[in-house]
Amino acid sequence: MEIVRLDPSDNVVTATRALEVGVEIGGATTNALIPSGHKIATQAIPKGDAIRKYAQIIGYAIEDIAAGDHVHTQNVEFRNTDADYEFSTDQRPVTPVPEAERDTFMGFRRENGAVGTRNYIAIVTSVNCSATAARMIANHFTPEVMAAYPNVDGVAAFVHGTGCGMAGDGDGFEALQRVMWGYARHPNHAGVLMVGLGCEMNQIDWLLEAYGLKQSKTFQVMNIQSVAGLRKTIEMGIQKIEAMLPIANQATRTQCPASELMVALQCGGSDAWSGITANPALGHACDLLAAQGGTGVLAETPEIYGAEHLLTRRAIDRATGEQLVGLIKWWEDYTARNKGTMDNNPSPGNKAGGLTTILEKSLGAAAKGGTSPLMGVYKYAEPVRARGFTFMDSPGYDPASVTGQIAGGCNLVCFTTGRGSAFGSKPSPTIKVATNSAMAKRMSEDMDVDAGTILTEGISVEEKGREIYEMFLRVASGEATKSEAQGLGDYEFVPWQIGAVM
Repeated sequence: MEIVRLDPSDNVVTATRALEVGVEIGGATTNALIPSGHKIATQAIPKGDAIRKYAQIIGYAIEDIAAGDHVHTQNVEFRNTDADYEFSTDQRPVTPVPEAERDTFMGFRRENGAVGTRNYIAIVTSVNCSATAARMIANHFTPEVMAAYPNVDGVAAFVHGTGCGMAGDGDGFEALQRVMWGYARHPNHAGVLMVGLGCEMNQIDWLLEAYGLKQSKTFQVMNIQSVAGLRKTIEMGIQKIEAMLPIANQATRTQCPASELMVALQCGGSDAWSGITANPALGHACDLLAAQGGTGVLAETPEIYGAEHLLTRRAIDRATGEQLVGLIKWWEDYTARNKGTMDNNPSPGNKAGGLTTILEKSLGAAAKGGTSPLMGVYKYAEPVRARGFTFMDSPGYDPASVTGQIAGGCNLVCFTTGRGSAFGSKPSPTIKVATNSAMAKRMSEDMDVDAGTILTEGISVEEKGREIYEMFLRVASGEATKSEAQGLGDYEFVPWQIGAVM
């Protein structure tokens, strides 16, 4: 198989290997060298006509394109979408698995009923000015120290580059406070220490008051200025965590239903195969999870642009669909205000992998959400309350997007990649799924699942989706992912900065 045609109405096909000039590709002959994963016109496409893939428009010809031509950035342009939205017209209800028959995993059941897949102690900073203190406190808890606490996965410092020089209200401030609250209450944390400077805009006391957080043996706060300096803050922070560790170590894994899993659906370093192999397979895994009563959280709003009309048709009601459309309009305005366009999103790596426009990228990215109804739409880092398939607003920048999903309650992350991302996260472990077998072999130390076998071995999307879903259960029960084995996750906490830095 040298090409893949995704729909009979498409006027392009995708090369499964690099093709030389003169190769027959089903009604046409290649006129140029075609890299693997790139598109070829199967018929003449006049200037101004639509380029179609997935039975959807992915761009427009900026010159006459002949049958057999390479179709990519040199002859395709992006145009803003102008969708005529439909709401709740493509409902495919999930058949729930009876509670008595649901799959289980071994998780940490917390006092408030929430379930964690890991058991960390977190150090959360309010501002960049306390980042060094937090890192130094965490660095004290070496593997040798932690050996005395076998039920604790580690002490993780969540530091960032903002928290001051910002407005004290509005989108940016509220998003940062939601992130801090989300990490403070995350079920993968057995204990939390918040560390601030004292004079920053993002005051810890405001967070405690706004969200009703109370200090306890396993939830402590401190400011460098009040403690009287960096050295004393580090010493006191170490003492506070030393007091939490024996308590955290008492937590043990117990049998929990799969309905307690909330999985962040993420992609990065995408290529032309993302929307054909890994993303549809992850979508099927999401459908399986929804049937168990669990939750999948799709994000990266710029990366559903041009595919959002497919999601509004799946919305559980009109209000939910209109929430999604509202996010799209906000992003169009946001990018315009910052003198950009929605098509700035595909990276050079995406384009080298065969993705031409954000519309093409989005149609593939949206496949991660499967086919079940869209049950809820959430702000960045807002707690996700609905079960089933949901959506969270976020940028397409992976670390910022995953930070919001974890803050919203995701206790697992599943991350598809075609070019080869080395992403990992804490406190929720990341499972990485390769879109093609060549990269999966090349980066075998980083990839947990090879979805390229859908093309190379004829494995069905459903079979691969089942494999991914079963890995959810194993990783949730404590099996280490490739990113965890390599120590990733300490530098991937990146709250989304919205608004002016002052």
